Amino acid sequence: MTVDAHHHVWDLSVRDQDWIAEGSPIRRDFTVADLAPEARAAGVDRTVLVQTITVPEETPEFLALAAAHDLIGGVVGWTDLTRPEVADELARLRELPGGQYLKGIRHQVQGEPDPQWLLRADVRRGLAAVADAGLVYDLVVLPHQLPACAKAAEDHPDLIFVLDHLGKPPIASGAREPWATAVRTLADRPNTVCKLSGMVTEADPGTWTVEDLRPYAEVVLDAFGPDRLMFGSDWPVCTLAATYTEVLDAARELTAPADRTRIFATTATRVYDL
Repeated sequence: MTVDAHHHVWDLSVRDQDWIAEGSPIRRDFTVADLAPEARAAGVDRTVLVQTITVPEETPEFLALAAAHDLIGGVVGWTDLTRPEVADELARLRELPGGQYLKGIRHQVQGEPDPQWLLRADVRRGLAAVADAGLVYDLVVLPHQLPACAKAAEDHPDLIFVLDHLGKPPIASGAREPWATAVRTLADRPNTVCKLSGMVTEADPGTWTVEDLRPYAEVVLDAFGPDRLMFGSDWPVCTLAATYTEVLDAARELTAPADRTRIFATTATRVYDL
C-alpha cells in the first residue's frame, strides 16, 4: 500500500483561490477525478486531502468528498482556532456527512506576520481543543517560524504536530541554515512528524534534480527517522515543477528501501488513523 499524505483540490467556480497568481498554470480547477487516475497509475491507494484556504465552508465540502471517494482516507481541514467556540465547532464537523474522515486541522501560519502566532493565548486554547478532539495539527510554516513550532509542541505534548513540506527550506538557494538547526530542534519533540513533501516547488522549478533535494531530505530523515516521516505529493501545486509520478519517484529515490514502507504507508496510516 502507498499513501499520499498531502494533496489538495479546488473548484474556482465554487470559490476563488486568492493565493494563486493570475496566469499561473494551476489557476484552474483540480478535482478528485483529475487526481484519481494519476494516483492509481503511481500505485497510490489512499490519500489525505488538505485544506487550502481559511473559510469555514471548505472543510464540510472536503468531508463530503472523502465520503464519496474511496481514494481519500482522511481530511485535514480548517477552523478558526482563535474562536472561543472552537471545541464546539470541531464537534459539529465530526457530526457532518463524512465527519469521520476529519483527521486534522491546519491554518496558513506561513501567512501570519507574527512569528509567535502559535504561542498566542487564543491559539494555544484552540490547539488544546484540537488535542482534546483526538485530531492532529498540520504546520504550514516558513523557516523563521519553526522555533515557535518547537515551543508549541513542547507546550502541547498530547497533540501530534505534522510539519508540512519540511518547513519550506530554501532549496533553490542551496542554503541550509538556520532551517536545518530549527527543524532538528522541532524533531527533538517526540510528538512531531514531518512530511516529505513540497520540495520540488522550493527548488528551482525548471532545473531541479534529485541531488538538489537530497541534502534537505537527509536532514529530516536523520532528525525524524522513518517512523515519523511520511510522503506527500502536494498535488496539484507540485505540477508547477513536476508530474505526480516524478514527485513520487524522486521521494523513493531519496529514501532507503528498508524505510519506504514506513515513509510511504505506515506513518501516515498511524498518524492520521486512516
